[in-house]
Amino acid sequence: MKPRRLATAIAVLVCSSMIAFAPAGPSWGAPKAAAPRPIHMACGGKLRVNMVRCFAEWKAGVARMAVRAGAVVTPPGFGYGPADIAAAYQLDTTMGAGQTVAIVDAFDNPRIAANLAAFRSAYGLPPCGAAKGCFRKVNQRGGKVAPQPDPGWGVEIALDVQAVSAACPLCKILLVEADYPDLLDMGKAVNTAVRLGANVVSNSYGADEAGPMFDIGNRFYTHPGVAQVASSGDYGFGPASFPAVWGGVIGAGGTTLTQPTPGVWTEQAWSGAGSGCSAWIDKPAWQHDGHCLMRTVADVSAVADPNTGFAVYDTFGLGPSNGWIQVGGTSLSSPLIAGMIGLAGNGAQMDTPQHIYDNSSGLYDVVGGTNGYCGGDYLCRGKVGYDGPTGMGSPRGVSAL
Repeated sequence: MKPRRLATAIAVLVCSSMIAFAPAGPSWGAPKAAAPRPIHMACGGKLRVNMVRCFAEWKAGVARMAVRAGAVVTPPGFGYGPADIAAAYQLDTTMGAGQTVAIVDAFDNPRIAANLAAFRSAYGLPPCGAAKGCFRKVNQRGGKVAPQPDPGWGVEIALDVQAVSAACPLCKILLVEADYPDLLDMGKAVNTAVRLGANVVSNSYGADEAGPMFDIGNRFYTHPGVAQVASSGDYGFGPASFPAVWGGVIGAGGTTLTQPTPGVWTEQAWSGAGSGCSAWIDKPAWQHDGHCLMRTVADVSAVADPNTGFAVYDTFGLGPSNGWIQVGGTSLSSPLIAGMIGLAGNGAQMDTPQHIYDNSSGLYDVVGGTNGYCGGDYLCRGKVGYDGPTGMGSPRGVSAL
């Protein structure tokens, strides 16, 4: 086993809080403000050894959207939709035909096909079903028998396939559902995705670094000619998350995306975006930041703040009375980046993050915001040039991808 190494002299002191609430209401005598809407982690609970956690964070919308059987689904009026994603990241969504973007998640969302169809119809995207060869769902062996359903991972699954749809409406989507959220089953699902023809694989989950990751990384996350993207995590500055820290994986950090005036989009580092300096993995030749002697996370970023999150249609994870929810976390940035790579049709050149560093002129340099305390260093703050929470920046077009 490769010996443990010291990654940086900067101590991890504080990680940012993951629970956020709406701003305080007006003073006494004004109309009563709406109750604050808490943010929920889709995959909560204690993380056991060799297990991964998904990073989706959701909150109810401004109004609960009742969904009746047979009712026409319309956009909810909250959260960003496909047109917003295309505008913010300057995407030509007529590209991407023939590309396959795979989603790897654990457990099953039995309503995902119907929810994807409803989402795409609501936003005027072309149909993407099994009959058209556009959407396919398999288990970790490539078979049709789904693993057990799980409401939390159901939210993650709905987010992932709908986010890919937003970034690359013409891409094919392959959903591979692992039996269990441990490193071995998730890795087997990744290998199945590659075997079934994925050009890009999105992994919206992670675990802390540990010695066994070298075997797991070599067996499951090293695929020449296939781009792999993984969420950097939702716990701010701290230990690096695996598989995002793996040298053959693109670590997707997170931003807060806002539109201060019509047609003008701006981003800053999201307070929850995972960043860190590896204690195990050597610094790649293409990464040159100065305060981390080992591999640094993240590489690139997109919107992840659930308060500026994405509108997701899910009638399984939260029950049929809800329908629309607003979702964020770096579970959003990973499938968005994966979809953009599919849009570019360049997965074969993206089997490491090097292409992003070599073509960073195609990125928006995210400045501002922080994800924890590191003495004001770039490892936890949005700085000019490279920084930990947002990497080299966020895409404007797909030239960097």
